[in-house]
Amino acid sequence: MAELAQVSVGTVDRIIHNRGQVTPENIEKVQAIINEYGYVKNVMASNLALNKKYRFAVFLPKSDTIEYWKAPLNGIQKAAQELTIMGVALEYYFFDFNEDAFVQAAQQILIADHDGLVLAPIFQEAARSFLEKYQEKNTPIVLIDSNLPGLKNVFYVGQDSHKSGYLAGKLTGYGLQPNAHILILKLKSINENTNRNNVFIQRIQGFRDYFKEKKANHNFTLFETNSIIESKEVVAPSLFEGIDAVYVPNSRVHFVARFFEQHHITSVKLIGHELLKENIEYLQKERIDFLIHQKPEEQGYSAIQFLYKKKASQEENKEVIPIPIEIIVKENYY
Repeated sequence: MAELAQVSVGTVDRIIHNRGQVTPENIEKVQAIINEYGYVKNVMASNLALNKKYRFAVFLPKSDTIEYWKAPLNGIQKAAQELTIMGVALEYYFFDFNEDAFVQAAQQILIADHDGLVLAPIFQEAARSFLEKYQEKNTPIVLIDSNLPGLKNVFYVGQDSHKSGYLAGKLTGYGLQPNAHILILKLKSINENTNRNNVFIQRIQGFRDYFKEKKANHNFTLFETNSIIESKEVVAPSLFEGIDAVYVPNSRVHFVARFFEQHHITSVKLIGHELLKENIEYLQKERIDFLIHQKPEEQGYSAIQFLYKKKASQEENKEVIPIPIEIIVKENYY
């Protein structure tokens, strides 16, 4: 721009940033170039030059015992590594998979200073209470995994749980005869708090809404158990007698696939969520027919990138940043 206007770089800088000490003639020349060619400020370069620092809090369940939570953490760490040069640093707060541990970690975050927060609100009521207090800090908050609508300055990177369940219904419905019997099987660990049901309720509602919209004449049974997971009082194979399809609205579908394998149940369509190692194993064995993938690694990566852009340029104003839903079958998994 300086060459086009035939002025110094310093003159262009003073005009753009309105710092004065510039002749009207040079202002007119630089403004003409801006009008003709346009000008977009390189915020990242400016921040790098100014040596700005950003410290974000990451608030997630521990991933050493739950495979699913390794994926968003991997995405978060990847984004942080890329943005280190831009002054981004992360402070991690991990909690055991129970509400008391969540609340204790939340208290630590409330008394610390951060420029933004990434949170998986798996305990809905506790998370909402925490965020209402955290909002007083007036820093951006990005949710992953599930959304909590109605909170100000809170953004969501992820999928629409209702649409995810609706898609599961569509996949389940393919090839079913009229009056088929569909089992919705909620597998819940004995140690889990029911607040985690937020995502599953939305998925189940979406699942039911698909069949309601299509006016499909099927029979539905909703059954909740932890016995398949805990292996203390295993359900009887008779639970699946007369069942044509089973939908598991979370990532624990491999427990059902293993149960089917052990009891030689082969004629039931099985649909679940997420690319966990054991889910993939049973998908490749054709014990699981479809997996719906919500890309948790991409959610974590995009959340950190969003926070940085929000703080650095104030340009990210979307309340929801959608992550595409992926359908995985044996033939398209590599």
